Parts: sequence; structure tokens; C-alpha cells
Amino acid sequence: MRLSRGLLGLVGSVALLAGCSSTGPAPIRTADYVDLPRFMGDWYVIAHIPAYLERAAYNAVESYRLLDDGRIETTFSFNDGGFEGKRKTYHPTGFVVDSESNAVWGMRFIWPIKADYRIVHVDADYRHTIIGRNKRDYVWIMARSPQITAQALQQLTSIIAAQGYDTAKLRNVPQQWPLRVVEEGQTP
Repeated sequence: MRLSRGLLGLVGSVALLAGCSSTGPAPIRTADYVDLPRFMGDWYVIAHIPAYLERAAYNAVESYRLLDDGRIETTFSFNDGGFEGKRKTYHPTGFVVDSESNAVWGMRFIWPIKADYRIVHVDADYRHTIIGRNKRDYVWIMARSPQITAQALQQLTSIIAAQGYDTAKLRNVPQQWPLRVVEEGQTP
């Protein structure tokens, strides 16, 4: 009888601990609402916790175009390894998963896999945005222009930190464009 009570106590303790254990971080918080037509166009990658293919990206730009069927045609391009490095271009397709907020997308690089893609933040003027993932493995700070102020970068970094990202992993993406004026929404 004593063994049975001990065994029951052990089982109960394990069950209690399992119930108290963390199942991981809460889902990442996204922007309340994203106006898709305003979000379309060019975004310069200012800083990121990069995916493998972009770990040495320079002059990185992500461009979006809303298609009639609701998909988002995406072009991601960068110079690999330096400003004079080979220009690499990828064409994933975005799919809005949460049509109430338009902030949760699937991004397909290879069929049939849709990667988690979340618009964590977009400012009221649609000049700065943060793209993240629930895993908190990758993040992108992007802007409509190739440079932003140190203050703006710090504010955006604070948003990332509040979402549970390790900001020590952030890499600034070097941006250097010809001296000609680059108009907002135009890829150099």
C-alpha cells in the first residue's frame, strides 16, 4: 500500500510539472492591420537575423506586388559577400493567411512549403516594417529608403527585443547605392 501511494505521488508530481512546463514562447504579436496596397513596393533590408542564403547580403531589397488573385509576387535581391558581389535574386510567392489583419502570410520559396512570415510592425506612414517568425529564428527590419536614423533603428530593435528575439544576433545590412537620387518605392 505504501508503494502504491508513493507511486501515485510520483505520477502526480510528474503530471503537475508537465502541466507547469513552458510550451515555448507565445505566438509572435503582429501588426493589428496591414493595408496591403500601401505595403506593396520596395523595402530595403536595414538589419536582420539572416536566413542562411542571405548571411552575407549587401544592398538587400524586398519588393512586393499584389496580384489580382490575392497572392503577393515577391522579389528578394542582394549582392552576395560585398557591394561588388554577385547579384542574387529570388522570387517567392506570398499568401495572406489571416485576411482579418493581413499581417500573417505564408511565403513559398519551394512548392509546397509555405514558410511562416509575419508582419510584426509597420509604422503609420508605411516607412518602416519588421518581418518576423513565430520561431524567432529570423527577423528583418526594412525601410522604404536604404538608410534610417540611428534613433529609428533603436526603436525598431526595441520592438524586436520585446517580441523575444536575441538582438545580439542582428546584422546590419550594408546599403550603398549610386549617388543618383532614389525615389521612394523605386528599386535602384
